[in-house]
Amino acid sequence: MFDNLTDKLTRAMKSLRGQGKLTERNIEDALREVRMALLEADVHVQVAKAFLQRVKEKALGTEVLNGLNPAQQFIDVVYQELTAIMGGVAPERPLELAAKPPTVVMMVGLQGSGKTTTCGKLGKYLKKNGHFPLLVPADVNRPAAIEQLHVVAKDAGVPSFHTDSRDPLAICKAAVLEAAQKGWDVVILDTAGRLHLDEDLMEELARIKAACSPTEILFVADAMTGQDAVRSAGAFHEKLAITGVVLTKADGDTRGGAAFSIRHITGMPVKFVGNGEKLDDFERFHPDRMAQRILGMGDMLTLIEQAKDKIDEKQAEGMARRMVKNQFSLDDMRAQMQQIQKLGSMQKILGMLPGMGQMKQQLETAVTDKRVKHLEAILNSMTPKERQNYNLLDGKRKRRIAAGSGRPVHEVNQLLKQFLEMKKMMSQMNNPSFMKRMQGMQNMQNMGGKPPFSL
Repeated sequence: MFDNLTDKLTRAMKSLRGQGKLTERNIEDALREVRMALLEADVHVQVAKAFLQRVKEKALGTEVLNGLNPAQQFIDVVYQELTAIMGGVAPERPLELAAKPPTVVMMVGLQGSGKTTTCGKLGKYLKKNGHFPLLVPADVNRPAAIEQLHVVAKDAGVPSFHTDSRDPLAICKAAVLEAAQKGWDVVILDTAGRLHLDEDLMEELARIKAACSPTEILFVADAMTGQDAVRSAGAFHEKLAITGVVLTKADGDTRGGAAFSIRHITGMPVKFVGNGEKLDDFERFHPDRMAQRILGMGDMLTLIEQAKDKIDEKQAEGMARRMVKNQFSLDDMRAQMQQIQKLGSMQKILGMLPGMGQMKQQLETAVTDKRVKHLEAILNSMTPKERQNYNLLDGKRKRRIAAGSGRPVHEVNQLLKQFLEMKKMMSQMNNPSFMKRMQGMQNMQNMGGKPPFSL
């Protein structure tokens, strides 16, 4: 979502490199680039102006800290202000829970913003976190909206409310009552949308709010609509007093300005982000982590959380034991690829790794999802014995594997070369002398010295 903004901000920071100190002149030069980056990202003019003013005041009024050069200090100020403008540090819980269950979560937004799919994503997210959600189809106007919600709920593995009623208010009231009786602790109301704002829609939503007393009213905003999403959020907030925002389609060709502007216009935080079509492509919005991503610092915390959730712990432990014993095989390499693909696209993973800002474009060309699929196809074309013992792979077998995977022989050779390099690296890591050298590097860094070499 913020790739373009990240590139522009990186270029702005370069203008401060080599400067002896921060001055009003070089700060103005950097801020000019930042201003253009924000406006091109479709950030609201008022938001951009307020942000730049605060950055300038902080940068000029701050002494250079020990160990920080002017460029690093300016980045630190920008990071703090980016975090603040997107909502500060995220609360411990993304949703407020009712003192007496069920908690009612009312999803609102324009038609086409992705409300129904987001209901399924939120339901699955809540189920993974120990809740018992019920999805409620309250959009009786859009053709097949009710059937769509039932399908989404089934895919998410959560129940949905079934009724013959065609009255949205009656459906919501009956669902909340049934949830209280049967022990569902969160009720997610999928309300109606329109192609544009109208009074009838707002009145219908206001009646549902009055009858069901929702703890959370989440506005679902299509991140690709930019300032239109901001205007819609303002209108819904004025009528319904929304409590938070869910940004959808963040993986699309969007410039990211809505994430800044909605918070500023409504005063309500972005709570979740949908970044793909799958029901698992849904994550909490952490302003501080998002600021790190925007500035090319990566987001290891989110990557670790996703890895814990999606990677088979027992399989990973078994692989680690084989690595320690230098028994790493092509089967393990294939398993690694399959585990990595569970985390999402390679572009997404690279964006979460720190220090990848300058290398990201080159890596995305070399390490594409397509390339990973090709490597997996080559490994799948091998027999179990060949994957366990790579020494069996002579010229004849390689040609058979190439034909079976639809890839040229030289790609089979490249894969084997990568495998042998990984195997060699792992054997070095298990070598006591290597561990001793790494410990020496750590001791020198702790004492303030420089390591004998840099990785």
